[in-house]
Parts: sequence; structure tokens; C-alpha cells
Amino acid sequence: MRRITILFFPIIALLNSCSMFKPVFKSSSVITTLEQKNIPEKESSRFLENISASIQHPLIVSEIKLIDSEAASITPIEKNNFQASSLSMETESFNSLQIKYAILLNTEAEQINNNKMFSFVDSWFGTRYCYGGESKSCIDCSAFVQFLFDTVYAVKLPRTTKEQFKYSKKISRTELNEGDLIFFNTRRGVSHVGVYLQNNKFVHAAVSGGVMISDLFDPYWLRRFIGVGRIEKSK
Repeated sequence: MRRITILFFPIIALLNSCSMFKPVFKSSSVITTLEQKNIPEKESSRFLENISASIQHPLIVSEIKLIDSEAASITPIEKNNFQASSLSMETESFNSLQIKYAILLNTEAEQINNNKMFSFVDSWFGTRYCYGGESKSCIDCSAFVQFLFDTVYAVKLPRTTKEQFKYSKKISRTELNEGDLIFFNTRRGVSHVGVYLQNNKFVHAAVSGGVMISDLFDPYWLRRFIGVGRIEKSK
């Protein structure tokens, strides 16, 4: 009887130990099943979603910054294009003659509005000087002024510089207007004449450069200045 009791207790202990091991085996089998079916656990899924969100956010921010930087880099170009377009539209309102003589006279293009005058000047510009000349082969100062007044203002002037000086009405230099005559003493009295344009500039046929534009306040001409004459022009 004593031997049976001794054998009985180990068997009970063994059965109890098997029941304790049962949940462990069950849990192990569940894990194995999940792995076989590739079903992620809930916590694992949440973890992956969080990682995904944290990766995408900086990419979105980076992409926005890239768009902003591209916009910033384009903006100055667009601005320059707009300014160039505005300048182009502005210059298109003036013809090439106005732009050319605005530069030569250092004035605004809109001030070059006597198209007949500047067309005449332009057609003779650079013509060689020669004393007594009356053609585009060569011309002198008084013949150039005579032709200009005849073509632009339909006014007949005397042929020589001294005669033109006498023919004109004397005015102050402060009253100078476009088309007034300017007289100089280049050799013994009234010996040179030009036509005032704008901004202290006048056009004339000079010994040194033919038909050209000079500045009234150039030291050479300022020292030789005699006076200003105005011619009554046709209306």
C-alpha cells in the first residue's frame, strides 16, 4: 500500500505538469499558424503605419520646398521678361529716326517730333564739306542751311552766311528754339552758320566733319559764338 501511494503522487504531479505546459504549446502553435499565414499582428501593423507616415511627411515637405525654390528661381526671369516686354512695347511706339536722334541729342524720343526736319538732317548726315559746295557730293554751311529751310519750312533764304545773318531776326541765346539759326566767327566776322535742334545741339556742315551735330557749349564753338537769328517760318 505504501508503494502504491508513492507511485500515485508522481503520476499526479506529471499530469499537473502537463496541464501547465498545455497553454505554452497552444500559444506556440498560434504563433506558428500566424507566421504560416503571413498575418501581421495588430501592434506590428500599427508600427508599420506609423513608420510609413513618418517617412512620407518629410518627403512632402521637401517636395513643397522644391516647388517653392523653383518658383523663386523662375520669378526673376519672368520679371525680367515682363520688363523687357514693357520696354519693347515702349520703344515700338517710336520710329528708328526718333530713337537715333534722341540718342544723338541726349534727349527723350518723344521730343523728336519734327519728322520732316530730322528726315532731312538724316539724309544729309555725313555729307563731306567743301567751300561753295551745293550737292550731296559736298556742301558748305550756308548752302546746307538754305536747303534745309527750303525743304522743311518752305522758306527761301539768301545764299551766304552773312546774308542769312542780316536776314534773320536777332534774339537772345536763352530764347533758342528748334529751327533758329546760330552764327559763329570762324574767320574774320560772321563766317559759319548752323541750325539749332534741341538740348544745346545744332546741325551744320563743318570743315572738320561735314554735316554733323555739335554742342553749342563745346569750347571751340562757345568761343566763336556771335548770336542767334530767327527766321519767320510758314505756318
